[in-house]
Amino acid sequence: MSVNINELINSLPIDDDRPESPQLALQQLIQKLGSKKVPVGALNRLWILGTLQAKIAAAYLVHWVRSSFSGLDTKEMRLNETHLKAAVKLLGGMSYLRGAVMKVGQILASYPDVVPEQFADALGRLHFEAPPMHFSMLRELFRKELGAAPDEIFDDFETEAFAAASLGQVHRARIKGTDKRVAVKIQYPNIARTIRDDFRNMQALLFPMRLSSDWENLREQFGEIRRMLDLEVDYEQEARHLRAASGAFGDDEEIVIPRVYPELSTKRVLTTDYLEGVHLHDYLSTKPAQAERDRYGRLILLSSFRLSYSHKLLHADPHPGNYFFLNDGRLGLIDFGCCVALTDEDIDYMAEGERAIEGSDDDVLHAVIRAGDLTPRQARDEKRLKVLREWAEWVWMPMVHDGPFDFGNPEYFKKGTELYGELMKKRYVRSLPVNIWLSRCFYGVRALLTRLEAQVDMRSVWKRETNVT
Repeated sequence: MSVNINELINSLPIDDDRPESPQLALQQLIQKLGSKKVPVGALNRLWILGTLQAKIAAAYLVHWVRSSFSGLDTKEMRLNETHLKAAVKLLGGMSYLRGAVMKVGQILASYPDVVPEQFADALGRLHFEAPPMHFSMLRELFRKELGAAPDEIFDDFETEAFAAASLGQVHRARIKGTDKRVAVKIQYPNIARTIRDDFRNMQALLFPMRLSSDWENLREQFGEIRRMLDLEVDYEQEARHLRAASGAFGDDEEIVIPRVYPELSTKRVLTTDYLEGVHLHDYLSTKPAQAERDRYGRLILLSSFRLSYSHKLLHADPHPGNYFFLNDGRLGLIDFGCCVALTDEDIDYMAEGERAIEGSDDDVLHAVIRAGDLTPRQARDEKRLKVLREWAEWVWMPMVHDGPFDFGNPEYFKKGTELYGELMKKRYVRSLPVNIWLSRCFYGVRALLTRLEAQVDMRSVWKRETNVT
């Protein structure tokens, strides 16, 4: 089931305080949020988020009461209504807050089976269809960053953003005096401050865990997430990542990294080549042949392995909004804000895990203990080791499989979701900090391949790109 925002609102039960036209309700939401500045202040943002959670909880409470007096079919219908209603509230609240809160929504949307289908579809719009800021706010930011208004710097600068997400929005334009079309990404005002505010709130939520034996490890992981989000609002850093990745692929490899225009970029404005193509949802709506889905699946894997191993650059945000299926059949990879520069120690750790894939039971055990950064006591906990080994085996499964692996089989991804849920439920959260990004990459790439229903020989791509024999 695929539901766009208009369909989502059309499906809602009518409320007395909602305009009669669902389309009008959506337009009013977009206009209202677009003209508002992103809310700042830790207490203010916590209050908004708390109110949002209360509204969603109330929606499910109403469903529970109503379903007590309903037949099964009616219960299912009303549960779907509740999912849809809560999804719209969540979409609106996260779109308003943006920043780290909206990033959480994007992550949830990328993973099948993690949240209700209606939630995932609604939150999926957070990748590139969040309410953009008003053009007057954009002009003001442009003058501060580049010393002039957009129409004074570019030809044909489109005032309406074609993509807007958690940290900024993107406009099409043309470089003055040329036919070169570019994408201009502009950061929302005060977004860096909202990230600091959100992390202050999240730290307060983690405070009760300070007496846990894993507290120091958790604090390291938390600090790593904070560091990466701070880097994501530094467009100069993203430009460096783009330039580093640009030489990774030959013209015959069908993978495109957009070129950066440094003279038209700053810490909060980034200008790159504009790629002509569509995102995953629109690509799948064309009902592509299996061979085409498989080819794109292979390109997604190739891009991930090549950047990580040949260029020590982990693209840790492999969600559908960061891939373009280009009109000429190539794959475009964008948004290098959430990237990790891998150290020699990280590469050594990854290589050890790869050797364990086809090694002995002792090799696997040692790799799992190192990955979990386990204490001596935890390393003797058979229950913990069992779950961690099952998770590692799930990650490795396509890499030990001979021939094309069928990512379209829903049971594979469902198993990974169940294992991750078990890790969280049992609070087996201790891990090397780099695993935050490696796991996000592994899980996100597999989610993409699952949605593509691709059949890809991952083993051969992995062995070639990592020189494993």
